[in-house]
Amino acid sequence: MPFSGSSFPCEFTTCFSSYQGEASRYIFLNKFRKFLQENASNRGNLTVLCPPEYMVCFLHRLIAALRFFWDGHKVKAPAALGSEEAYVPPQLFYNGKVDYFDLQRLGGLLSHLKKTLKDDLAAKANVLIDPAELQAVTMDDLDEDEESATSAAQSQRPSATLAIGGALARPGWLSSPTLGRANRFLSTAAVSLMNPRRPLGTLEKVKVRTLSVEQRTEEDIEGSNGNEGLLLGRPPEEPDQPITENSLLEVLDGIVMMYNLSVHQQLGKMVGVSDDVNEYAMALKDTEEKISRCPKRRRDIHEELLKSQKVFSEKLNHLSRRLAWINVTIYSKEKMQDIYWLLRVCIRTIEHGDRTGSLFAFMPEFYLSVAMNSYSALKNYFSPVNSMEELPGYEETLMRLAAILAKHFADSRIVGTDIRDSLMQALASYVCYPHSLRAVERIPEEQRISMMKNLLAPYEQRPWAQTNWILVRLWRGCGFGYRYTRLPHLLKTKPEDASLPSLQKPCPSTLLQRHMADLLHSDCDLAPSFLNSVLNQLNWAFSEFIGMIQEIQQAAERLERNFVDSRQLKVCATCFDLSVSLLRVLEMTVTLAPEIFLDWNRPSSELLLRRLAQLLNQVLNRVTAERNLFDRVVNLRLPGLESVDHYPILVAVTGILVRLLVDTDAQGAERATAVLLADPCFQLRSIQYLLGHAEPAAMAAAATATEKRHFSLSTYTEYISAEELSKVDKMLSHLSEESKQAAATTLPTSEEDLCPICYAHPISAIFRPCSHKSCKACINQHLMNNKDCFFCKATITGVDDFTKPASS
Repeated sequence: MPFSGSSFPCEFTTCFSSYQGEASRYIFLNKFRKFLQENASNRGNLTVLCPPEYMVCFLHRLIAALRFFWDGHKVKAPAALGSEEAYVPPQLFYNGKVDYFDLQRLGGLLSHLKKTLKDDLAAKANVLIDPAELQAVTMDDLDEDEESATSAAQSQRPSATLAIGGALARPGWLSSPTLGRANRFLSTAAVSLMNPRRPLGTLEKVKVRTLSVEQRTEEDIEGSNGNEGLLLGRPPEEPDQPITENSLLEVLDGIVMMYNLSVHQQLGKMVGVSDDVNEYAMALKDTEEKISRCPKRRRDIHEELLKSQKVFSEKLNHLSRRLAWINVTIYSKEKMQDIYWLLRVCIRTIEHGDRTGSLFAFMPEFYLSVAMNSYSALKNYFSPVNSMEELPGYEETLMRLAAILAKHFADSRIVGTDIRDSLMQALASYVCYPHSLRAVERIPEEQRISMMKNLLAPYEQRPWAQTNWILVRLWRGCGFGYRYTRLPHLLKTKPEDASLPSLQKPCPSTLLQRHMADLLHSDCDLAPSFLNSVLNQLNWAFSEFIGMIQEIQQAAERLERNFVDSRQLKVCATCFDLSVSLLRVLEMTVTLAPEIFLDWNRPSSELLLRRLAQLLNQVLNRVTAERNLFDRVVNLRLPGLESVDHYPILVAVTGILVRLLVDTDAQGAERATAVLLADPCFQLRSIQYLLGHAEPAAMAAAATATEKRHFSLSTYTEYISAEELSKVDKMLSHLSEESKQAAATTLPTSEEDLCPICYAHPISAIFRPCSHKSCKACINQHLMNNKDCFFCKATITGVDDFTKPASS
């Protein structure tokens, strides 16, 4: 039976201090595990599940009691660790002595890990998985009819049934096939020794089998006569040092699970009381202002306002009292220290687990979740009532957590999509704040370089938006006109939450930028694959954005009453934001390693430069045309499209062009200019638009119709420096002169000599073995993603230069 709200902490203290009835603490451990199981699965009777408010209190009482007994054990055994150094050893995650129910492991299903890592378990931990365990019923079997599954298990796998002692018999809550599918990740693995208990030799392997929680004894937990109990299977990377009593280790593991189950969520809910207080205070102030302005002759309105004032005042008084109680009890300094201690426990546990190599995959996902969430709680929930910076060892803890995020966001041992996304989002948030970004910069250089290399991996076949966001944050503050916190046209609006990571002041990292530059310089394969993927995603994101604003514009122009789906507006704004962030990453790359585009001794430089010029011209043409689609949608100022504006995307494009055409040597500027002008989409008016030089026809239409102000970078004096503006002037003058010379020297090309793919460049390449032809730009770009011929789908083995024979 689960614990009642009042007796739970008392029972814990009584059981663990009852030295004359030592077995009571093991009864408590089993009841505690059942309590966690019922609350983890939410399948117990709702009337006996622990409310989240009580769970918060339980957690703090448990932490206090656990640390008391932990430090008490250290007094009796000085060689053991104190509670300030507490952690959960990694063998608890794979030796099966602790039941983790249906909670997911970092490496996936427990049954899968047992099969794929059984050799590693034998080699590193001297643990052999019982063969019957590997053949036991999987969760896929639960999808079948209950009777057929039961009969099949009894008739076809009698040895397995006997070996596991009936532990895998179907519980009542799994009788539904639907629940069986929904909980296919169920893994119940409590393991005990099958061989007699005796001292183990150095190389002796221990065969293990599944054992239910109720079947555990004191010896299975504490061990005796050479049996290590919960510490069975110590890996060679784990120090041979006593930690504490084994029973306390299981309680510590349960505390971490408790925080993950509901405590963090409840802490977040209580923060909402502060927001409610602010809302009612604003409503009360607004009502009082209305009362002061209400005419005396309108007594009816005055009475209604007085009633509203009374309601708001009473509610505000109630919420203020509750907020004061929460700040004193839930968010007190003592409670903050408990959460901080739990964060450090998780960090040490993850570090010890990481050292075991492949066995790290057995760790439950909630350890990483609690590490991230407890830090978030300390940073967002407790401050400014209590400052996190005053906690002991704060800087070191911040750095160690940064090292965990930097290493594991791309760890191949972690396969769960949700936990990988959480790690990525946590790292993205980490680099948005100066103090946590500096912690990332303090981790060992090898880890920093590895992190940057993972960030520069090609964007295909993986979630890339958060990766790109991290690179953007490392650059923000260094780009052209990229020193803003909020966009210029949004300054008059109030942000929903000023504490959001995206609304933090720019804090670029020149150290991590240097690592990125070194990687792009030194790795000849990394730069082309990375940039090719960025260009592909930019082409996709901007094309999707244009397609969606076309639909939005068509809907807005219909005469009948209609509404644009808010989800469509959100996706449209997301595609625009992705386009801007991808352009900023390209600006970052061009600035840090311009030779990737301009050093044509590199095999892919010319192709990358041509693709970049093509995309920049397409963006400029779509955005800068007067009274075009983009212009009309921006002027609509639809809710959900607040971030869509000329400034963010045009300054990003301008930054790339300035770096290629102005901030480079003469040879590089010459190559970039030639490629830009050779692109058939290039229009000089798009460059002129940046400084407000609109076309004469557009200016006349604007003068006669409205007094609409033209876009010009020169009007953003608080965002763009005079030096940056002078570079744009220089670029415009340069392109104006070069475009005149190019137009005078360009010879007309007949239609039959044009590339049949792009119809922009003359045919200059012939494919082997099929002998089809196109221009070099098209075939080179195609071969970066596909090896089949455009026309006949034959595999291309080579490309040769093609020159049209002279006519007789």
